[in-house]
Amino acid sequence: MTDHASEGSRVLLPSAAEVAFEWFHRLVALYCLVLGLAYWLRLVGFYEGPLYRFDLMPVHWQVASVSLAVLYPFAASGLWMIASWGPVIWFLCAAAETVMHAGFPELFGAQPELLAGHAGIALVYAGFRLVIYLQKRRRA
Repeated sequence: MTDHASEGSRVLLPSAAEVAFEWFHRLVALYCLVLGLAYWLRLVGFYEGPLYRFDLMPVHWQVASVSLAVLYPFAASGLWMIASWGPVIWFLCAAAETVMHAGFPELFGAQPELLAGHAGIALVYAGFRLVIYLQKRRRA
């Protein structure tokens, strides 16, 4: 009995890009977990700033904070498990924060570093998907 899947006489092993893609998923999962914990810290009152408690936040911050505090850890678990829904949930979080900070900076404040991080993750993800697609196409 072998540990490797085989197709006929060929042994199918993940490529270096596929292994790196899995580690990229896990790094993004840690990033999502940190962001989720930051939203939870804001909700429970361990946040230094004018909106440091849930009951003192304006309604738009309450909705955003609660939603992202739930979705980010959910995305982190999906990304860590390399589940197909993990990147989808991360995309929802990134899109929500992009709308918040780029679309309504007067309400949520401008955070170009956060938006640049989301854009960078999206570009690296797309790059990995393209490389893996081309490798599979070349193998077939």
